[in-house]
Amino acid sequence: MSNFRFLALEKTISRPIGEVKYPSRKVSDYYGSMVFNKTVMREYLTDEAFDMVEKSIDKGERIERKIVDQIATAMKAWALNNGVTHYTHWFHPLTGSTAEKHDAFINPADGGKALEDFQGSALIQQEPDASSFPSGGIRNTFEARGYTAWDPTSPAFILEHTLCIPTIFISYTGESLDYKTPLLRSMKALDDIASQVCRYFEKDVKKVYPTLGWEQEYFLVDSALYAARPDLMLTGKTVFGHSSAKDQQLSDHYFGTINIRALAFMQDLEIESHKLGIPLKTRHNEVAPGQFECAPVYEEANIAVDHNQLLMHLMDKVARRHHFKVLLHEKPYAGVNGSGKHNNWSLATDTGINLLSPGKSRKDNFRFIAILVNILKAVHNNEELIRASVASEGNDLRLGANEAPPAIISVFIGEQITRTLHEIEKMPSKKSFSNSNNNKETEINIPKIPEILFDNTDRNRTSPFAFTGNKFEFRAVGSTANTAKPMFVLNTIMADQLIQFKADVDKQITEGIKKDDAIFNVIKRYIKESKDIRFEGNSYGDEWIIEAKKRGLSNNRKTPEALLAFISKKTIDLFKRMNVMSETELKARFEIKLEKYIKKLQIESRVMGDLAINHILPTAIQYQNRLIENARGLKEVLDSKSFVKLSRNQLNTIKEISDHIASIKEMSIQMLEARKKANRVTDTFEQANAYKENVLVYFDKIRYHVDKLELLVDDELWPLPKYRELLFIK
Repeated sequence: MSNFRFLALEKTISRPIGEVKYPSRKVSDYYGSMVFNKTVMREYLTDEAFDMVEKSIDKGERIERKIVDQIATAMKAWALNNGVTHYTHWFHPLTGSTAEKHDAFINPADGGKALEDFQGSALIQQEPDASSFPSGGIRNTFEARGYTAWDPTSPAFILEHTLCIPTIFISYTGESLDYKTPLLRSMKALDDIASQVCRYFEKDVKKVYPTLGWEQEYFLVDSALYAARPDLMLTGKTVFGHSSAKDQQLSDHYFGTINIRALAFMQDLEIESHKLGIPLKTRHNEVAPGQFECAPVYEEANIAVDHNQLLMHLMDKVARRHHFKVLLHEKPYAGVNGSGKHNNWSLATDTGINLLSPGKSRKDNFRFIAILVNILKAVHNNEELIRASVASEGNDLRLGANEAPPAIISVFIGEQITRTLHEIEKMPSKKSFSNSNNNKETEINIPKIPEILFDNTDRNRTSPFAFTGNKFEFRAVGSTANTAKPMFVLNTIMADQLIQFKADVDKQITEGIKKDDAIFNVIKRYIKESKDIRFEGNSYGDEWIIEAKKRGLSNNRKTPEALLAFISKKTIDLFKRMNVMSETELKARFEIKLEKYIKKLQIESRVMGDLAINHILPTAIQYQNRLIENARGLKEVLDSKSFVKLSRNQLNTIKEISDHIASIKEMSIQMLEARKKANRVTDTFEQANAYKENVLVYFDKIRYHVDKLELLVDDELWPLPKYRELLFIK
């Protein structure tokens, strides 16, 4: 075993078992203690200020400047009482992570003293340097000005003695440079039309908002072993590594007893999360060894997105205390399941209704079917855009790998609802459901739906977009993703679809058809028009690929072609009329995602070349020389007949090693030349394609030969920790 690898293993074997110091209170006592939530605001704000903040959150009303100053003073007082020294605007730039610039509360005062100061102007707006953030050509590098603006709908929180204020991030010219801005715009667009549609069924509805419950999958690896793998450190994944003799094939890790070190990490993570108001509720082992999942109670989508971004930061911070590294890459290990971030999406009203929960009455079920069918129609009309919303280099490795849904977007709704829609489709169109002798509300003749669908709707784990009882589970989202992106896409297409739905219904009403008859007629038509997006079978099967093509569904397996949906005329028109993103903003995101794809492959190619040439080949040659010297020694002490008999296997191994060495050397040089050629391409889309077609193709080829060498070379010499060491936590 190489010295470096031996030291890494020695460190991990001697790790102490993690200990967690729980606060001396029950969770409910310290939950949200580091959040400027409504409970805290009631204590620190005047009634006038509190009422205005509530109206801003619930109705989107602007907060008056004098009230902003009061809020800033209250935030500062609360923060100082909790030992805070700095404040920052916390935002989600297009890097995919979060960003912050800390400023101290202190300002110099007379007499060499200092005073803590935090004005309303500092709360509502800051000017971070935007020059080094991705902009996709929205502004030049020398035009550094960008603005962060307070998002009062997401509460401030304290992290590392710093008051963090959730904000949006826009350019000097007003274009969004973040994920939160289009998310908030999409939520407003959805609320505006969905609340109108809901009033067809429930006149008291004034607000509709999307809810999100994410399920975060991740791997844990010992920090010492992580440090001994340059590929993990630089790319987040292993570019080489032969499969372990045992990994996930016995399914014994899934939902198994949690390793004591991993459990200590999880418990610590939950404490930190609960202090920040992140409602983590579920933890368990995932399919692959070393793989786990955590999930919260669902929340309003904007809050849930912020909490997921914050959680990923906390995971890294807490893992260090337990001598772990968290791997969030969608496919850190070849041959075992990768990690996703299932997005459980639904719509709720201010009257407490989940619009995707069937009710006890026919009227409630009618509303449920109307919303469900509009979702089917929205997904059917925008399946390529939905695929684009989860496109990334890492997710390309996971989608369709018999562990995650394929790149073909389809919807699973289960046998019970499929049967219900089929019955509706067969029913004749209605002129009126109403009794002609009175003006009472229509008695809706919708086929009976069970009140509880959890047991009637199987969970098709191969479907990218599956109905699971009272929500849709968008399973195609990658584990590293900022969930705002798939969320603002779903919100936008749903808002657009509901506008069309209301127009279609109102048109029939103006023609003299009763409201409920009109709704039924439109639903029936939508069921027929969206039928191609529904698929109840095995999405992994080759038969589905053929069938999906017949249905006209896209199969954009790689990121470059998938991202084209973001700049299609259809998408540009959609986001423009919904006032969610301009053409400039969409094209900027297209450029940014392509650039990230290129750079990820470029880094991975460089790491692969470096490891192959400077680590693997010298080790293989060293071992080969040992075998050669051994063969020479045998020849000196044995007669020729015995030598031939005893050395045959060694000579074959020497030749096999030579063949692998030659192939690795040759293909590494070819990959380097392909990369140089791709780097000279000036058009971003063509450059991404060049990397996909001419550089990426070498990854598996080189890996094949390196992984074969791992089986041949003496374990004592091999320079990298192996899968059997990385996957199994000691």
